[in-house]
Formats: sequence, structure tokens, C-alpha cells
Amino acid sequence: MTPGKINTFTMFKLPSAWLCGVRVKKINESSCTVSVKHRWMNQNPFNSMFWAVQGMAAEMSTGAMVSGQIYQSGKKISMLVATNNATFTKKATGRITFVCNDGDLIKEAIKKTIETGEGQTIWMKSVGTNKDGVEVSTFNFEWTIKLKS
Repeated sequence: MTPGKINTFTMFKLPSAWLCGVRVKKINESSCTVSVKHRWMNQNPFNSMFWAVQGMAAEMSTGAMVSGQIYQSGKKISMLVATNNATFTKKATGRITFVCNDGDLIKEAIKKTIETGEGQTIWMKSVGTNKDGVEVSTFNFEWTIKLKS
């Protein structure tokens, strides 16, 4: 999986995220970086980025790695966000970069679900920072994966 392929997929399958400017910048098995710029299309009435746009970017930084590792497993495995929560600490203006470094958790969960046939859950965190490196929001996603029958 490359950022270009994921961004092309986003354009066709997640057009709301694509139109809002959500783009994968870097991805590997252990981390993913997603960026989105505050602009008219994705702002709230308070002149900052709408929380849901931040959520799309944060979710992409976790879900792209889950999807990629499922693909690499060669098995048919479903994935779904079961729960999420977020904390907002500063107005999101300018370019916001979300980074998730929890990719290492995925491989073990996929291995367990393949071995046992039971669903697994993974909590993954994505932190959003502005151009100055100041944290603006943190999102946590509980991903569930399950072997398809």
C-alpha cells in the first residue's frame, strides 16, 4: 500500500474525506501519517477545522494500517470501528497532521483471529498536531476484526 493508492481509493470510495482534503502522506506496518489543511470546505462556525474532519483524518491514520495488514494476511477479515473517543486541546487551524504509531498491535490481533476464528479488538491512538508541533486533538479508535466465514 502506498499513499498514492490510498488517496486514489479515498477519492472514489470516501469522497467526503477526499473533498475535505484528507490525504495519507506516509504509511508502513507500524505507523501512518495523514494530513488535512483547514480551509473553507472543512471549517466550523468558529473559524477552525470541524471536529468530524479531524476524525476522518485520525481514523484514516489507523484504518489504513489495519486494512493494509489484513490485505497482507491473504485472509478474508472484516474490520469495523466499534468505539471511539476524542479530546480537543487547541483550535485546529492551518495544516493538521495525524500520526498513529500503533501498527504493531494489528499483526498480533490478525494472527489470533486467524488461529482461533474469534473476533479481536485493537485500541489505536492518533494524535493531531499543527505546523508548530502543538497537539490539537487526540482520537482513540477501537477496531474490531473478525474472520469472514
